[in-house]
This record gives sequence, structure tokens and C-alpha cells, in this order.
Amino acid sequence: MSAAGIDKIAWIYVENGRILSARSKGKDTYYIPGGKRDPGETDTDTLVREVEEEVSVRIKPETVSHFGTFEAQAHGKEEGVLVRMACYQADFEGDLSPASEIEELVWLAYGDREHVSPVSRLIFDRLHELKLLL
Repeated sequence: MSAAGIDKIAWIYVENGRILSARSKGKDTYYIPGGKRDPGETDTDTLVREVEEEVSVRIKPETVSHFGTFEAQAHGKEEGVLVRMACYQADFEGDLSPASEIEELVWLAYGDREHVSPVSRLIFDRLHELKLLL
């Protein structure tokens, strides 16, 4: 039996050695802003829509660049359910503020990696290797 998969797009935004992360209402785990693709959407379409829905800023589509794709056990799902997260960096317009189901936006450092999902830990590891996350 093949493992079920969850396809997600995420926005990697690092400033001063910390990464922008979000926490949904009623949850205790932080995640990197982004979400699931709607039918027919490109990665960039999904990134623009999800980031605006969650953190109230507009991604500049012409600045989107692929950072990497990471795969791990999906947080809170049964064993064998994997999440595949295509991560992008991009410039934006507007002021960051939580919206929709997001209760809190925080800036996390590498030492905070135990507070994020398994796939986000892989991303934290890569950013740390690149000396982008302190």
C-alpha cells in the first residue's frame, strides 16, 4: 500500500536569523505560512493566495524563487501520511499580521525547532546549514 500524501506550498521568510512562523487558533505547534493547492493552481498562485489569507501581505509573483522541497511524516496524521512541502522565497508588500485561522505570528530561531512540525524541522535544519537561521 502506498503512503498517502499531502501537497503543500510554503513561504520561507527569514529576517535577522529568524523565520516567520504561524500558529493556528487552538494549536500548540508552529508552522511555516502556506497551505494546500486549490485545483488548477500553480505553486505561485497557491503561495500568493495562502500567504495573503494567513499573514495579510501580498507576495510579488515576479520575485518568487524555489528554496527546496521537503518531505516528512505529517504532523497530527496517522503514521505513513507524508507531507511534501515545496518552499519558496519571495518579496512582499504590506504589513505582516495574523488573519483567518491564524492566532499568532512569531519569529523562530533554530533553537525553537522542537515547536514545529516534522517537515518544518527539516526546513529549519537546511536553513541552519546555510547559516540563515541562528
